[in-house]
Amino acid sequence: MEKKDKTQETEISDLGEFGLISRLTKEFPLKNSSSKLGVGDDAAIIEPEGDKEILVTTDLLLEGIHFDVRYVPLMHLGYKAAVVNFSDIYAMNGTPKQITVSIGVSSRFTVEHLDMIYAGIRLACEAYGVDMVGGDTSASVTGLVISVTCLGEAVRGESVKRSGAKETDLICVSGDLGAAYMGLQLLERENKVAAESGDPQFQPDFAGKEYILQRQLRPEARKDIIEELHAAGIKPTSMMDVSDGLSSELLHICKSSDVGCRVYEDRIPIDYQTAVMAEELNMNLVTAAMNGGEDYELLFTVPLTDKDKIEKLSNVKMIGYITKPSLGAALVTRDGSEIPVKAQGWNAFQH
Repeated sequence: MEKKDKTQETEISDLGEFGLISRLTKEFPLKNSSSKLGVGDDAAIIEPEGDKEILVTTDLLLEGIHFDVRYVPLMHLGYKAAVVNFSDIYAMNGTPKQITVSIGVSSRFTVEHLDMIYAGIRLACEAYGVDMVGGDTSASVTGLVISVTCLGEAVRGESVKRSGAKETDLICVSGDLGAAYMGLQLLERENKVAAESGDPQFQPDFAGKEYILQRQLRPEARKDIIEELHAAGIKPTSMMDVSDGLSSELLHICKSSDVGCRVYEDRIPIDYQTAVMAEELNMNLVTAAMNGGEDYELLFTVPLTDKDKIEKLSNVKMIGYITKPSLGAALVTRDGSEIPVKAQGWNAFQH
């Protein structure tokens, strides 16, 4: 957690709940016409336009479970808390429009710390055109708690669920996988080295690893991929974002759609920095890409007839295909053998 001059810090109790809310949310002007009333009343007023339907998602981030303030900058934490919710809306083929943010804080945190968190949230809202319309604050005895609820819109009948995959559909994924997990391993390694050194001036070694660090600390939602799919006239048959790991998400789609799948080891997109970090830590690269999580890339299926359209998209790669359910879910290795896909990605109740 960032250290500040104690003489410049403000105790949260000095402002009180309503004063704190006013300070944290005063720089969030409304941008969407569907946002009729934002922060400052007992409830927000949202009015969808035309033939739109409302999408709602929520995410809870707990200190010590989902993040560690010893090495996660608070502004990055705020940005990430918002963006991971935007990602859920894009994964439904929608557009995020409004968020509410509720936060629980212990006495370790000052008003200035919360300013940094909300500055990150504000940056995310500005980048994605989303309005802050409400939330709550509370004292916490278990550290920092952030809960974000996001509302989005989709054209009626155009939202995409996990349950629409059909046999012979192509399995596609955006970007690359495993980078966020490798970024986390890097942060944890350097934090451990710093603790063992006992040197307050210790400088972590992040040279040449900026990409994987950014993917962990400041992920982006794939708004660009949704726009490219729309422009290409492609509507996925199923879709979700890769938050818990590719293996877990594949099994979610297979279960929801009552299908099986085959994905190919040599087609899984992996960045060079991810590969270098995995080798440095003596970790299996494909295992990291399959199970790491927090990539927030889009995993989706499309009809075989869309193959030519998909091949023209520079940030999307076809990694396999959907089968009948009796064949199960398997990873096809480079030598042609098949390994059953198992849900080994992130599980909060096991961490």
